[in-house]
Amino acid sequence: MADYENIQRFEPDPSIGLTAEQVKERTRAGLGNTQPDPITKSSWQIIRDNVFTLFNAFNFGVGVAIASVGAYENLLYLCIIISNMVIGIVQEFRSKKMVEELSLISAPKARVIRDGVALEISPEKLVLDDVSVLLPGQQICADATVLEGEIEVNESLLTGESEPVQKHPGDALLSGSFVVSGRCMARVEHVGADNYASGIAAAARRFKKVHSELLSSLDRIVKFTSIFILPLGALLFLNSIFLLHVPMEEAIISVAAALLGMMPKGLVLLTTLSLVVGVIKLAKERTLVQELFCIETLSRVDVLCLDKTGTITQGNMRVDHMIPFVEEARIMEAGSAFVGALMENNSTFLALKDFFGAAENPLYTALTPFSSERKWSSASFGEKGTVLLGAPDILLRGRDIQLPPEVLEEERQGARVVLLAHSQEEVRGELPQKITPLCALVLLDPIRPDAREILDFFRDQGLSLKIISGDNPATVSAIARRAGLMDCSYIDASTLTTDEALEEAMERYSVFGRVTPQQKQKMVAALQERDHTVAMVGDGVNDVLALKDADCSIAMAAGSDAAKQIAQLVLLNNNFSALPHVVMEGRRVINNITRTAALYLVKTIFSFLLSFMALFFAMPYPFIPIQLSVISTMVEGIPSFFLTFEPNTNRVKKGFLSRVMVQALPTALAITVAILAIDLIAPGAGLGALDISTLTVYLTSFIWVQLLLKVCLPLTPLRLGLWLTMTAGLFLSFLLFPDILSLGYLTSGTLPLFLILGAASVPFMWAIQKLMLKLPFIRRKLGLN
Repeated sequence: MADYENIQRFEPDPSIGLTAEQVKERTRAGLGNTQPDPITKSSWQIIRDNVFTLFNAFNFGVGVAIASVGAYENLLYLCIIISNMVIGIVQEFRSKKMVEELSLISAPKARVIRDGVALEISPEKLVLDDVSVLLPGQQICADATVLEGEIEVNESLLTGESEPVQKHPGDALLSGSFVVSGRCMARVEHVGADNYASGIAAAARRFKKVHSELLSSLDRIVKFTSIFILPLGALLFLNSIFLLHVPMEEAIISVAAALLGMMPKGLVLLTTLSLVVGVIKLAKERTLVQELFCIETLSRVDVLCLDKTGTITQGNMRVDHMIPFVEEARIMEAGSAFVGALMENNSTFLALKDFFGAAENPLYTALTPFSSERKWSSASFGEKGTVLLGAPDILLRGRDIQLPPEVLEEERQGARVVLLAHSQEEVRGELPQKITPLCALVLLDPIRPDAREILDFFRDQGLSLKIISGDNPATVSAIARRAGLMDCSYIDASTLTTDEALEEAMERYSVFGRVTPQQKQKMVAALQERDHTVAMVGDGVNDVLALKDADCSIAMAAGSDAAKQIAQLVLLNNNFSALPHVVMEGRRVINNITRTAALYLVKTIFSFLLSFMALFFAMPYPFIPIQLSVISTMVEGIPSFFLTFEPNTNRVKKGFLSRVMVQALPTALAITVAILAIDLIAPGAGLGALDISTLTVYLTSFIWVQLLLKVCLPLTPLRLGLWLTMTAGLFLSFLLFPDILSLGYLTSGTLPLFLILGAASVPFMWAIQKLMLKLPFIRRKLGLN
């Protein structure tokens, strides 16, 4: 950060600004408005995070060992590893490109005075002490101080407060806010990372852990296998060379098969592929997914925090209806002249322009622009008098004028009411002695047409909704009630002075007003402390800290760059109605992965068990990589690919890993026990090495396809056809390609063993699963208690 106390400051004349030499001096000193690095990953970070992983290092290391002995047919598994890398890299680059394009489209321009000439430059070319010209509709690109003129600014992206703030000479302006009305000259006070908005965004740059049960389960599996994989591999290799005296080539291939079986390569690819397909589907709904696993997280969310603007409401005021006190023609004429004279740019004025229209070049004699301090404005038209617009309590203060009850009722319901009035006096900054009310105008930020449907959807899904806003809590509550929110209990967050009070309020209330950016972050943390999974919808810099900490963060495309860069989901059409599609897509992905993941973990479990068995019983590992690749393709890969893309909108249940283990462990144990039985029976039955290998592969396949059948339940014509095709294809490949797979055929000596052990595996697996479901910790994990 720059040491502003020890920097020589310029105090340029507002009409002249800095000289070209002063600008060069500031640029050389590094005092330009260069923005900090974006929150999105760099190209190198994307490649590094997807390529240089422990998982990839292990798999390519085994591949090098296999290639060194020329067993190239056993390298088929590397296609899975490379596909997983490529898919991850392509998806992250796609997200990065779309966010950068969004930022480019919304990039503001800065107007400055230099050497007495007005220039339009990019915000990055601003320097400290530049004189900036600020006009209605313009974004303030750097913190500044007003030198001349008066403006009203909208700081909602920074503070959440949607009411404009009046700024006079000497007042501070914050980067990221917008000019609503007026014109001023301002001196730049901070540049680059020292700007207010950059400071909030910088706080969000710390590492964010992805909250994903699926990802954490995969990490636990990979970490667990990684602990044992190298020592087991070394012991198996020594066992093969020194105890079993097998040739080097066979030892390497055998050990490679054991190690590759332990790593859930196919499950990692299936998860990545399923999520990417989900991302592509959501892209058609104009939803950008920047973090793959956030699809899953949103499907598990139980609290959704959102602001009213852009989610419940459309974010633009309009005149809902008029309550007239005089004839309508007179009202419309006065309103049209007033709009044509003032031509302001705030939301109230634009709503009036849509309602009244604007008279062309009305002959006015005096104007009083609106300000949030005055809360009224006026236009005088000589002998025709003055038209005034303002808050009823301001215009009628101290006057004996009673408004109709319906006006008071509208205010009580939370609507914004303004009064259009007339006076015969000319007005110049002070309210006249006498006024005549013409009408009351009820202004509303229209509720989105689909707001009620969306709120009903989330309520039906068991989600708790929290409306968090910088506006008046009573007004926000009234809007939420109109939108269909059932629980509209509200509280003013400015009264929540302790963390304990805030935590308690998060459980008791649904609507929060006057919320600061720091409070939003604390609100998310308070919900998470009570074991809630929290999604946060935001669009401003004021939302960035909360977005960073939320389990799932969602931003609008029209929001600030910082919000879009930090969010895991960006709604490209600023359309809140896309969220139900995200939830349903997440459910499809997670439920189907949960259903098919057991097929993959079977191999991981039995590979571990068989490796330990090989060490204790001084026996060779019973598979080679090509055999496991074929079985995996027919039992895991192809079936799970089809099953994963089936519709499934059931609510996601907790206990992903436990549910998978209850399915996978009985099958893995059955395979392990069957192979142990073969090894014990083989010497007495006179079975040779080829017979043992053939019987092992056939029996493993038979037991494994039983699990595939369970995964396909309830059977549909498609699922039954899939199971029959995979089962027939698997055993047919054994018959057609025995030499490639190092197999023989079932003989009179091996067929009876195959039938007996195969039949015994059915009740064995049933009994193991029943036993597991009686264990208290399993029942607790599955939520069965």
